[in-house]
Amino acid sequence: MTAVRLTRLDHAAEELRGLAAKSTGGAQVRRLSALALVLAGQPRHAAAERSGMDRQTLRDWVHRYNGQGLGGLYSIRSGGRRASLTDAQMAESRELTIKGPDPGTDRVERWRRVDLREAVSRRFSVKLREVAGFV
Repeated sequence: MTAVRLTRLDHAAEELRGLAAKSTGGAQVRRLSALALVLAGQPRHAAAERSGMDRQTLRDWVHRYNGQGLGGLYSIRSGGRRASLTDAQMAESRELTIKGPDPGTDRVERWRRVDLREAVSRRFSVKLREVAGFV
C-alpha cells in the first residue's frame, strides 16, 4: 500500500509548527504538528504517534490539507445547543472577566462563576445555565 503524499507545499514544516504554536484549538495544533513532522521527513507512523493519532487519521488529514489547505484542518462543529451569546457578546464577556467586577455595581469583590453568570445574564438579557466547569 502506498502512502498518501502531501502535495500541497504552501508551507514548510517550520511554518506549520509556527502556526500550531499560535493556534487556540488543541485538535488543530495536533494536525498541524503531525503534518509538520511529515514534511520534515518523519515516518508516518512516528508522526501520527507523536501527535496522538493513528496512521489512518493522519492519512485523512493529509487528504483534507491537500484539498483544502489550512482551512481543512479546522474542526467542524456539528449539532449541539446553539450559543446563547453572539461572538461580540462573548468578546465583551471575556473583557468583563479579565477586568473584574465593579464592587459598587456587581456587589462582589471577585468573580465567582455564579456571580459572573448573573452579570452576563443581566447585561445581555439572556438566561445562562450552569454546566459543570463552565458558565
